[in-house]
Order: sequence, then structure tokens, then C-alpha cells
Amino acid sequence: MKKRVVVTGMGVITPIGNSVDEFWNGIKESKIGFGPITYFDTTDYKCNLAAEVKDFKPEEYMDKKAARRMEPFCQYAVAAAGEAIKDANLDMEAEDPYRVGCAIGNGVGSLQSVEREHKRLLEKGPSKVSPMLVPLMITNMAAGNVSIMYNLKGKSINVVTACATGTNSIGEAFRTIQYGDADVMIAGGTEGSITEMGVAGFAALNALSTSEDPARCSIPFDKDRNGFVMGEGAGVVVLEELEHAKARGAKIYAEVLGYGCSSDAYHITSPAEDGMGAATAMVNAVKDAGIEMDSVTYINAHGTSTHYNDLFETRAIKAAFGEHAKDIRINSTKSMIGHLLGAAGAVEFVTCVKEINENYIHNTVGLNECEEEMDLNYCKEAYNEEVKYALSNSLGFGGHNASLVVGKYTE
Repeated sequence: MKKRVVVTGMGVITPIGNSVDEFWNGIKESKIGFGPITYFDTTDYKCNLAAEVKDFKPEEYMDKKAARRMEPFCQYAVAAAGEAIKDANLDMEAEDPYRVGCAIGNGVGSLQSVEREHKRLLEKGPSKVSPMLVPLMITNMAAGNVSIMYNLKGKSINVVTACATGTNSIGEAFRTIQYGDADVMIAGGTEGSITEMGVAGFAALNALSTSEDPARCSIPFDKDRNGFVMGEGAGVVVLEELEHAKARGAKIYAEVLGYGCSSDAYHITSPAEDGMGAATAMVNAVKDAGIEMDSVTYINAHGTSTHYNDLFETRAIKAAFGEHAKDIRINSTKSMIGHLLGAAGAVEFVTCVKEINENYIHNTVGLNECEEEMDLNYCKEAYNEEVKYALSNSLGFGGHNASLVVGKYTE
């Protein structure tokens, strides 16, 4: 018998708020986190806008010495994990630390440290490269630092599947608990890649929006969309085996019900044109949840605001759900916070849980008009209605597809 897994805590660092409450209030207000890039001079860049985290002070979440030994992606993860653990009222002194694990993924690692030390290498030679380069740079250090900070001695993993990272991380944590390898998993994703190399690299792929208007730069499913806007931040949840949560009197936000994956095996950056890879991930997640396809009435789409992603994800939803696709509410949280890369799926998972709790489906901000084939309900307006199940999609470069089903908790 697979064990039941519930959500008992949540934490976020996002471009529209550095706590779940602040983030969620921003979502309900249709707040956008886009603006000119402040981290470096973008004069020579095709892209000048991003969704930066604002007013983040690492010393508010960790001591200054620890903060100096972490790059932004690790700082964001530690901060979001701290909020989630506090929200769950998880007392690690009362837990067996070897039964509490960590699955926090990161897509890129620290481009900041690479840029900084590469410059030093060229200017001063290899002997001047910092001995901290590798531990600052590598992607697994988000999971490593969170485990160290909060004494998590169980399974510790770093899933790296590009833009599907956050969703895969939560899915793998879900499986870990289902099969009895942990009682609690701190799970999610983090990213901090708004750097010269990061922006230049994605711009070279023509993946980034070139819009100069913050209100019209990240517009998923709109006919005028022309690329995604890079965001940053972290989303972390506390997943817990149901009986363990009940025994300690934890509040339960929702239940994780299903997890499905697939690979397009098609192209390193483009989703498969027929959408069958993403469709298979969705079908697998719904089947794993043990519910009927027609029971799904809401999807938090990957919805990046690139031409191909939004079109092919639409085809995928139609392939998975058939005629029922037209009855599904579909939105994209990226319309407000941009694309958080490895953190995207985790923050969107938190959004799904909040929507389930409040019976509210947020609008896709900035969506005005779709082209002919885009004929589903992409939530031009918000809805106040019951959300029994939420399906969250993430699609990553390399053809990685991941979907999660989360639902209202019932005894």
C-alpha cells in the first residue's frame, strides 16, 4: 500500500513577494513583478526586462557568515525552506532527522560565481581563482545548504530537469514518502540566474521577450507573445506522510495525489509539435491520482509566453482531455512572476494549493486575444469557484515533461 502524502507547510521567495502571504496577495491583485534589469547594464542586450526578487535581505533568514558562503539561488532556497518549516510547525528536535529529507532542485547553479571567477582567471591567472568557486557554483548546493541549515539527514537530492526541476523535485519527494523512505520531505526548486551570461544565453536562443513594456512582456497564450521573461526565486513545500502529520497535529493544506512524467525525445529546446509528450505526463499524473480525466477542471499551465510552448501545450491538453479540454480553466502564473526556471514548478505548485484552499482561480494577466488554434479557456478573468483538483504542468529544455495532481484533503 502506497502511503498518502499531504502538504503541511509552504514558503516562497518571488518577484511579487517574499512570503506566501505577500505572494498570494499579489496574485489576487494581478500584480506583476516585471521591470528593467538592475543587476547589470543591459544597453547592448536584446532583452532589458526581468522579474527580479525585490527587498530580499539574506541576513533576515540566516547569519551573515552563512550568507556569504551562498549564492542567491541557495539563499532563496534556505529562506523559502525556513518559511515552509515554520509554517508546518515542524520541530526537528522532536523528529528523527534521518526520516526527514530534502529534494530541492536547481536548473543552472550560480552563473554569478562562474562569471566572477572566469574574469579573475583571465586577469590574474588560475592561482587566484577562489577555492569557494565549486561549492558556490554547483546546483546541488541548494539542497545541501538547506539540509545543513535545518538538520535534514534523510534522503537529499537535487533534480535537474531545466524548467521541470521544481515539479520533478516535488514529485520525487512525493514518491519517497509514498514508498516509506521518509516521513517528511522538504521539497521544491530555486533559481537565481538573472546575470549577463544567463540573459545573453537565453536571448541568443530567441527565447526571451524583447518587449520594453512591463505590462506586455510576459503574456502567455496571447497572440502577441514573443518570449518568456526571466524570473528568480524559490518555492518550497513540506510534504508529509498523512499519519505522521496527523500524529503531530499538523494543519493539512492539501493532498498530493498524482505524479506523471515523460520525455518528448524530440528536440533540445522545442516541445514536440503534437504535444503528445506533455499529454502523456498529464495522463500519467491523473491515472496515478486514481481519478477520472473529466474530474480535472483546472490546470496551472507551464504557459511560458513563447510561441511554441503555449501552442504545443494547448495541443497537449486537447490530446490528453479530448472534448473535456474546453471545460477546463487554464491559467499561467508566469503572467505575473515570469519564468523562474528551476523554481517555476514549485512556486506554481504553491499557487495551486492556495487556489484549492480559497476556491479561487487567478487570471492570466495581460491576456487580451488568442490566435485561432488557441481556443481553450485561458482565464482572461479570475474565477471564484471550487477547485477540487489542480493539475500543474512543467516542460523543460531537453524534452522533460512533468505533471502533478494535488487535491483537497479529505479523511
